[in-house]
Amino acid sequence: MKKLLIAGLVAAAASGVQAQLYSNGPVVDSAGLSILQAPSTTLGLASNATFAVAENFTVTGPGWNVSSLDFFGYQTGATSFSFTGVTWSLIAGTNANATGSTVASGTTAVTNGGLVGYRVTTTTLTATNRPIYRISANIPDITLAPGSYYLTWSLAGSLASGPFVPATLGSVGIGNALSGPAAGGGFATPFTSPAAPALPEAILIELPFVIQGSVVPEPSTYALMLAGAAGVLVFARRRRQVD
Repeated sequence: MKKLLIAGLVAAAASGVQAQLYSNGPVVDSAGLSILQAPSTTLGLASNATFAVAENFTVTGPGWNVSSLDFFGYQTGATSFSFTGVTWSLIAGTNANATGSTVASGTTAVTNGGLVGYRVTTTTLTATNRPIYRISANIPDITLAPGSYYLTWSLAGSLASGPFVPATLGSVGIGNALSGPAAGGGFATPFTSPAAPALPEAILIELPFVIQGSVVPEPSTYALMLAGAAGVLVFARRRRQVD
């Protein structure tokens, strides 16, 4: 009983509270619009069976327990959520093309995280043919140590269009998104235009995604939980003796 109680308390501490650990957003403005920002002419980067995209992030603190990933994308002409899955990988280090550094990967079914807005241009502000959805993937729990990482992903959808990923709001000219073949990486920046692979569009952007999970507890947290468990056991023993 004593071992079970202590193990339970430590497990509770380790699991932590599920929360947003990182966001590479925002995706849309206060009006729910993702407006194409000049001088870019690409409404969205292809993320599908042919092309994959990649973005970097940094794990801070004692580390992260990652439980889910949220992506954002659209399929032109969609009238409802049309995404069916995502192929993803987490790569440790500062090079998305590095070999032998993949921490985790998989192909995961996705759920509808909700309509967040519309991808439009300055001359089509009321257009609704490119609805942007939050695409949620519940992945196997992964613990990431502090450091630099890349997240790569390819979306799957039920329509012929795309899928496409819009740029993070206001990121044109200052981002470092990567694009490359879905099979085998080969990521490059500036990204290669999906419409004309031989003609790279020399515009840097960021791509939106969210990482959900909990922060890895500090060693002191485990010590505190063990001390608390010991206190509970002592109290229970004394109570039994009194009773």
